[in-house]
Amino acid sequence: MSYLLKRIAFYLFTAWAAITINFFIPRLMPGDPVQALITRARGQMTTDAVQSLYVLFGLDKDESVVEQYFRYLGQLARGDLGMSFTFFPTPVAEVIGDGLPWTVGLVGFTTVLGFLLGTAAGTLVGWRRGSLADLLIPVTTFLSSIPYFWLGLLAIALLTGPDSFFPATGAYDTSLVPGFDLEFIGSVVQHGILPAATILISSMAGWVLSMRNMMVTVASEDYVTVAHAKGLPERRVMVGYAARNALLPNVSGFALSLGFIVGGTLLVEIVFSYPGLGLLLFQAVGAQDYPLMQGIFLVITLSVLLANFLADLAYLALDPRTRREG
Repeated sequence: MSYLLKRIAFYLFTAWAAITINFFIPRLMPGDPVQALITRARGQMTTDAVQSLYVLFGLDKDESVVEQYFRYLGQLARGDLGMSFTFFPTPVAEVIGDGLPWTVGLVGFTTVLGFLLGTAAGTLVGWRRGSLADLLIPVTTFLSSIPYFWLGLLAIALLTGPDSFFPATGAYDTSLVPGFDLEFIGSVVQHGILPAATILISSMAGWVLSMRNMMVTVASEDYVTVAHAKGLPERRVMVGYAARNALLPNVSGFALSLGFIVGGTLLVEIVFSYPGLGLLLFQAVGAQDYPLMQGIFLVITLSVLLANFLADLAYLALDPRTRREG
């Protein structure tokens, strides 16, 4: 229990630090975001109207930084992430809420599936080292070195076109009305096949390599030799003794991958014009939309912290050495 309490305290402190840094990011960046918004709008505004914008975006010059900071904390407690410059006057929370399901659906599905398939394949290849299964290693090494976006560009060049089944851009057919009907769901699946495949191929290859290398290391440990000497079934030794311990380093990597799901695979979403958080972040950077960047960074940071906390819980279940009271 003391281990768990220490981890909770650590993550709470880290979350506070991330929120604080996130508060100062737009205030330390060069330029004036409100003036940039007025310039893009190309409109004449009175002094009172300009001052109202500063107040609206939490940049009131009549307040001290400390006052702005505590007001920012109060806004976060209410779930208020401010107003987006790019999609003004839409709140940042609403903009992120529109893009988050697409990213979680695409990147989340491929991340979990890639981890499960890659870990299972890596377990078998590592356990049967020296067999024909090792022929998979050069292939996975090559695939893991290829960037996601390059595979995406290659897929668009080779598999899309006027008469192709695979669309080149978007998340669904824009002529359809979004809803939970078979036609719309089919369009979403059709548009998601290529971006999902590019992410899955590269990510799965990495899990295969890491799990295979850990299995080779663990297979020579004494407790595996003892399990064999006891006459335990081969499958039980592989899964219950070797794979369970070889999996521990992959748990941390998988937790980080889960945390970065909400950030999306930025370049893949840009290549396929997929309306997730990655594409939103790219648009926010191009438009100097500080509130939207701030909101996306905060969501990504908190998601990574939550995923790492879940990984610590998984460690407690998988590795008895972390349960210090025992």
